[in-house]
Amino acid sequence: MAHVMPLLWVLVGIALLVILIVKVKMHTILALMISAIFLAFAEGMPIDKIVSTIQMGLSSILGTLTLIVIFGAVIGKLMTESGASQQISDTIINLLGVRYLQFALLIIGTIFGMAMFYEVAFLITAPLVISIAKKANIPYMKLIVPLVAGATMGHSIFPPQPGPMALTTAFHANISLVYIFGLIVIIPSIICSGVILTKFIPGIDKMPLGDIMAPPEFKPANELPGFGISILVPLLPAILMIFSSIIRLMVDKDSELFKVAAFLGSAEISMLIAVLVGIFALGVLRGKSGQQITDTLSVAISGVSNVLLVIAAGGIMKEVIINTGVGNAIVSMVGNIPVSPLILAWIITVIIRILTGQGAVAAITAAGIVAPMIDAFHVNPVLMVIACAVGSNTMTLMYDGGFLLFQQSFKISMKDTFKTWGLLELVNSVVGLAMVMLLSLFVH
Repeated sequence: MAHVMPLLWVLVGIALLVILIVKVKMHTILALMISAIFLAFAEGMPIDKIVSTIQMGLSSILGTLTLIVIFGAVIGKLMTESGASQQISDTIINLLGVRYLQFALLIIGTIFGMAMFYEVAFLITAPLVISIAKKANIPYMKLIVPLVAGATMGHSIFPPQPGPMALTTAFHANISLVYIFGLIVIIPSIICSGVILTKFIPGIDKMPLGDIMAPPEFKPANELPGFGISILVPLLPAILMIFSSIIRLMVDKDSELFKVAAFLGSAEISMLIAVLVGIFALGVLRGKSGQQITDTLSVAISGVSNVLLVIAAGGIMKEVIINTGVGNAIVSMVGNIPVSPLILAWIITVIIRILTGQGAVAAITAAGIVAPMIDAFHVNPVLMVIACAVGSNTMTLMYDGGFLLFQQSFKISMKDTFKTWGLLELVNSVVGLAMVMLLSLFVH
């Protein structure tokens, strides 16, 4: 019973969070703080430690993610305004042709999901896809589903997006291996959810399309940046991180080359380099003045301030869970249950995602609960990162931001939204977990 009560209080705290967000319509930041403070009292945390725990929770997230989130938003804005986003879409679709449009959109969605916030990636690419569907005379939802499948998984699995970055930091995982194993996991997941699933969704050919999705402002081909630089900017952080890891494996830890590689391969520096390359290639070389570029950056940064603070508030809940020892209590409780810790981590993250409707918050909150399992059960931290990441990207309910964005953008019914958004997210998550379990047979 001693091990059960801490878990019950966590569930009550999460239930309170859902009520405050869904029923009371309270801002997520306030709801997270109130729920975290309630949980701290319920778990018996001394009152003189609650404020310091709140401060530590905020600083642990802001210190790690602030620059990464801001730089990600800047890259997304530069790509949109310069036409780099359109160039990537046009080139990949022209290369693969109409026959392989769905696979092309899987690639496009994943690239955009890695490079920017999901909502931004969706709003940039969905109008493009609708135009493509009309030209190719293909039901638009058959192309939207693979696009969203790639974008949501790319956003959920790969650093430097907030959720996977927070998990990677919390579990002290090798970031390059997160990319490598993440790629192994994402390929079958998005093929199943983005291509195979579309063959079995009833009525997908006849789903109505509202007029809320404005057609994109296409730029002439001669006004677009080249494909090479367009694709290099969003992928540059991943390239630097992976290259850095390879170098560090080959040289002595005390060498200057090791230190330089670690510096350039850090999330903050690699993102900064990508931003500077983007500013020069997608701004300066495109004829933008210094003031115009500064204005673009300001708009991008102001647009993510709320998202950043919500994620930071999720760090408060995580820190309370860690400091009250709930994670250790759960480890003790499930120690004799014959279920893989990876599956347990996935289930915990799925529950939090469904209840809160926040992918990054689910990942960060689950990190506090799951972290003790890594040492207790000798789990590979990279696999644990991916298990939680795919758990944070699962079927959601009608108060989830992604669900509502999808439903409202196309003006389809709730039933059709569950058949498309709901099913593709569920398949992504379940197939992703299956791939993690398969990898666990070979990676220890």
